[in-house]
Amino acid sequence: MSDPTRSPLPEISRDVNRANWDARAPLHLGSPDYAVDALINDPARISDVVAFDRERLGDITGLRTAHLQCHIGTDTLSLARLGAAPVTGLDLSPASIAGAREIAERAGGDVSFVESDVYLAPEVLEPGSFDLVYTGIGALCWLPDVRAWAHTVATLLAPGGRLFIREGHPMLWSIDETRTEGLVLGFPYFEQPEPNVWNEDSTYVNTEAKVSAPLSHDWNHGLGEIIGALLAEGLTLTAFEEHRSVPWNAIPGRMHTIDGGEWVLDEHPERLPLSYTLQAVKPR
Repeated sequence: MSDPTRSPLPEISRDVNRANWDARAPLHLGSPDYAVDALINDPARISDVVAFDRERLGDITGLRTAHLQCHIGTDTLSLARLGAAPVTGLDLSPASIAGAREIAERAGGDVSFVESDVYLAPEVLEPGSFDLVYTGIGALCWLPDVRAWAHTVATLLAPGGRLFIREGHPMLWSIDETRTEGLVLGFPYFEQPEPNVWNEDSTYVNTEAKVSAPLSHDWNHGLGEIIGALLAEGLTLTAFEEHRSVPWNAIPGRMHTIDGGEWVLDEHPERLPLSYTLQAVKPR
C-alpha cells in the first residue's frame, strides 16, 4: 500500500475509519440488505444501487472501469455484469476488500480489487486508463478534501472518460436525524477542516450485531464545492439530477421503503433532496 503521509486524509482519521469499516464489513456481508448470497447465486442479478443507476449509466459494455470506495464490491460486480471490462474496485478497508474478493470469486466475476486510500489511487491504478470512474452512494463524506478527490478522478480518467456518481445529498448530511420536532439543520453543509466525530456502534443495515470499532470521522461537501472542484480539474458537467429517495433509512422513524430498496420521507418529500446523480466527462 502507498505511503499514507502523502494523502490529505489525516492519519488519525484514516486509521479510525479503516478500523470502523473493517468492523462493519462482516456485518454487511451477512446482512440481507446487501443480499450477498442472492447476488452470488444468480448471475443475472445486480445490486439495487446499480439497478437505480442503470438507466443513467447507459451502455457500459467494454468500458475500462474503476469503482472508487467500493466497500464489499457488490456494486463493482454489478458493473461487470452490465458489461464493463475490465473492472477494478478500490477501498481503504482490508476487511472490505477481502470480502469483495471472496464474493467475486464465488460469483465467478471477472473483477479485481485493490486496497488503497482513494487519494492515492493514481499510485496503484494506471493514470489516464479508465473510461468510467464510478463512485457509489455514501462515499464522499469520508473524504476531507473534495478538490483533491476531483484531482484523483481527473487523473484516472482517459480523455473522453466519464465520472458517474450517485451520492447522499449534502442537505441530507446536514440534517440532525435525532431531532424529532422537524427537519433540523444540525451539521455543516460546507466542507470544514475538522471532521464530524461519531461514536456509534450501529450501522445502516439490518443487523442486531454491534460495530466493534464505533468511532468514525466524516466531512460534508456542498454541491457547489463538488461541482466546482470537478470544473477546476477541466471536467465538463454533462448531467445532474436530484432525487427524493436514498437507499437506506437515513432519518429513522420518518421514512418508508419503496421499490428497489429506496427510502423516501413519510411527509413532504418535496422539501428535502436526499441524493443526487452527477456525471462529468474529461475532454478529449
